[in-house]
Amino acid sequence: MFKEEPSNYSYDAFAQDKKTVWSGVKNPVAQKHLRSVKKGDSVFYYHTGDEKSVVGIARASCDAYPDPKDKSGKAHVVDIVPVKELKRPVTLKEIKADPFFSDFALVRISRLSVMPVTDAQWRRIETIAGGQG
Repeated sequence: MFKEEPSNYSYDAFAQDKKTVWSGVKNPVAQKHLRSVKKGDSVFYYHTGDEKSVVGIARASCDAYPDPKDKSGKAHVVDIVPVKELKRPVTLKEIKADPFFSDFALVRISRLSVMPVTDAQWRRIETIAGGQG
């Protein structure tokens, strides 16, 4: 899951651009998760701020690679493309209210901007959103 403030870069703007380089991740744990992204991985796009909801799906179009703008060589980035908007957003409130998600990073470590999603968590979020977009 990749998180972004919609006023900074909304899913709609991303869909209009048709691709983006996911960069600017500073937290070491979020960077660790970002470095593990492989070509073809699906990614939930999450709007932070006032919305606090999963709004869309993206796909990694390459493996994560060293950020060419990072002089230290520690930061990584990944190219992603939009796949689809969810039928309806799945709110953080809904996720927190569901005991199924008690061990989900979004609930436990909500400040992370990049976090893993298990296959089971993925299916549950898609189900809540109304199935396959």
